[in-house]
Amino acid sequence: MKVWTIMPVKPLVRSKSRLAPVLTNAERERLSLGMLMHNIHLLKTIPEIAGTLIISRDTKVLAVVRDLGVSTVQESGQPELNSALTRATDLLRSWGVDAVLVLPTDLPLLAAEDVRQILHLGRFTSTVVIAPDAEHDGTNALLVNPPGILEYSYGAGSFDRHIRNAELVGATVQIYESERIAMDVDTPSDLERYLMLAEKYEVPVIDYHVLDPQN
Repeated sequence: MKVWTIMPVKPLVRSKSRLAPVLTNAERERLSLGMLMHNIHLLKTIPEIAGTLIISRDTKVLAVVRDLGVSTVQESGQPELNSALTRATDLLRSWGVDAVLVLPTDLPLLAAEDVRQILHLGRFTSTVVIAPDAEHDGTNALLVNPPGILEYSYGAGSFDRHIRNAELVGATVQIYESERIAMDVDTPSDLERYLMLAEKYEVPVIDYHVLDPQN
């Protein structure tokens, strides 16, 4: 099964705005870029993943990931996540890809074991695998086999909508529960929980600290 991942990336200058009470602009940008790099390097270690496609309108992000040998699509026009994912999926389908795995960038605890388990659950055609966030509201990983059978519906409440959309087209729905995948970083409390879980799973914490040049 030829599987590609799709990772949409917001412009770094607008990333993680809800962390503003605890992190500076530079720290939020460094954290966002660090999580992206973590996931790209992780996916490159998994032979079952044929490639990764980054979609973004941030030219800095696109330049950085191209240096890592990752494919890119530059967004244009009005920003809308579901439309951008649909265009990226159509492109990959034209390349003969058998399945797509959509991942956000802010999963700092994503592990190869999680990715392999999702691929195993989605190995049969007409299957959709959904990994929810901690509240079972959002979608933190989404495998679609084959590409294009599912209408993307990201945004608040996407977990339930993706289940319904998959059922509407007659796809088999598999739910993958993982504390690591459920850990996304959007708020100060998320950041605290990330640091706690990184210690639990004994993984290095992404270095997002930026020294104050005035000190």
